[in-house]
Amino acid sequence: MIIYEVNLEVDRDIVDAWLPWLHDHVAEMVALEGFSGALVFEVVEPEAAGRCFCCQYQLSSRDALQNYLDHHAERMRAEGQRRFPGGFSAARRILEPVSPELR
Repeated sequence: MIIYEVNLEVDRDIVDAWLPWLHDHVAEMVALEGFSGALVFEVVEPEAAGRCFCCQYQLSSRDALQNYLDHHAERMRAEGQRRFPGGFSAARRILEPVSPELR
């Protein structure tokens, strides 16, 4: 398993329109091959002027992530910018587990 994390800072004046779009976007992402789920969080204590969110996508492997990056990322990212130009920023990172899952 691998986590593809996207941290977003969203202008407060577009959040009400942006959040429903985000939920649809996440559902579209999870439907792609190799994705097994996602969690969306609001960052409770952001150090930013806008509201901050964190999306954590679970993927089956690093190859599945590379497939997304090679074949879908540009289109998926462009859709948000087209609908909300300049209204949010995104920072991404990849997380790989170093210990077994604890329950």
